[in-house]
Amino acid sequence: MEDRNHNLIRSTPFFKGLPEGSVEKATAHLVTRNHPANQVILLENDWGSSVYFILEGWVKIRTYNLEGKEVTLNILGKGEIFGEMAALDEVPRSTDVITLAPTIIGNMPAQDFVKLIYSEPMAGVRLAQLMGRRLRQVNRRLRLRESDSTSRVADTILFLADGQGKQTTEGVEIPNLPHRELSSLSGLARETVTRVLTKLEKKGLIRRDQDILRIPDLNALEKIIV
Repeated sequence: MEDRNHNLIRSTPFFKGLPEGSVEKATAHLVTRNHPANQVILLENDWGSSVYFILEGWVKIRTYNLEGKEVTLNILGKGEIFGEMAALDEVPRSTDVITLAPTIIGNMPAQDFVKLIYSEPMAGVRLAQLMGRRLRQVNRRLRLRESDSTSRVADTILFLADGQGKQTTEGVEIPNLPHRELSSLSGLARETVTRVLTKLEKKGLIRRDQDILRIPDLNALEKIIV
């Protein structure tokens, strides 16, 4: 199992293309842990002593608004990284992280991560690419916050497909998340999300199985956003 987890770490997008010696050194103290669904991994204001790599499963990044309502900021899956900003800034974390499914996470000591960024230029490029993609996602969601409900749900699905989509012969697959998670991501009532998903499915723009939401044509879904 440890060999499998070690191989999973090396196959994550962040490490692809990095020299073998640099990867070996950076992951020397990495520890893998199994977490059940709905377990809090990090709490807001925790100090950034580790950086985390998702080897299997899904987590959500959440915070709370001024009224105390939970707000989902992002959903991350296999191959993604979180906790990197607190490690670099040496400040407490600004969000909570909770698992959505049984999840395997690799914990890397923050100092090892920082040393890798300073010593390996390609690691810095990988981090910049990650930050750039997340910033584009946030900007897009902000632009669409005044759009109609169909556009907002469609964009939330595309947002998840961009970050976690898996290309198959039948289209792009993402996890069929609970409607409350899509509600929090889109800023819409759960009943509205349910109604829009049913409409999108009737139009053939999405297909839902028990655990998978499939998008046959990303461009077709993109075109309904106004």
